[in-house]
Amino acid sequence: MEIANDQPMSICLINQKGGCGKSSTCFHLAGAFAALGKRVLLVDVDPQGSISQAFFGSDAVERMPVWETVAALFDDECNHIDPQRLIRETHIEGISVLPANQHLAQFNNPAPEQGGVMQFALREFLEPLETFDVILFDCPPNLYQCSWNAMIATRHVLIPIPPEDFGTQGIPAVHQAVANARILNPSLRRLGHLITRTDSRILIHREYESRLRQLYDELVLRSTLPELSAYKVALACRNPVQMHAPRTKAAMRVRQLAGEIIDRVSNKSQHREAA
Repeated sequence: MEIANDQPMSICLINQKGGCGKSSTCFHLAGAFAALGKRVLLVDVDPQGSISQAFFGSDAVERMPVWETVAALFDDECNHIDPQRLIRETHIEGISVLPANQHLAQFNNPAPEQGGVMQFALREFLEPLETFDVILFDCPPNLYQCSWNAMIATRHVLIPIPPEDFGTQGIPAVHQAVANARILNPSLRRLGHLITRTDSRILIHREYESRLRQLYDELVLRSTLPELSAYKVALACRNPVQMHAPRTKAAMRVRQLAGEIIDRVSNKSQHREAA
């Protein structure tokens, strides 16, 4: 499986609902891509810092000063930002993190379109980097400045959706946000909807999945991420499931998802070139 061009495959994960699996998906996907030999950058733009804490621990992340986190890109008092110091390698070969913590919250303005040059902070920082093959953005559960910045900086949006009422209610708003961001980032595309935290034994989950596929057809990925304990155990051990338990069903599902994402990105890139 190859990424379609020499630019990084960049994907931000967005949903207005918390607990839909954005951070967990980013964490385990990073492991699957790293296992394929890809150099992965996880960009944590959630003030909760979940991805950062998953790799470095909550105490270490909470103690990071603003100039050691992604918040430095938004802070006028932080000058001469060095990517080599801001981006941290993890204990997993091939995975690096641009960390976040509570310092980011003050910059997460609910009216991002009024942010002026701040709207392009992430894009301006990431564009010159040539180190990575895959960039994954973990966004907060809202469509404020942090999520907006990620959409301006990325090429694809992946929308994790748990098969339940609260998880699906905000889909039109996310679609509209993508359309709005495309004004400033014409290359932005919806990669698709990813059904997460599903349990095929539960009737309502099966019904919601069926309904989502009827409504959005091919925009819903074939791959799903079921509710499996192996994901939580691996996270507790600070290792993506691909590294912690590669023979489990959970690891297999993430590998399938990584493969489908690469195929979708490749197909979308070829379509744009043909157009």
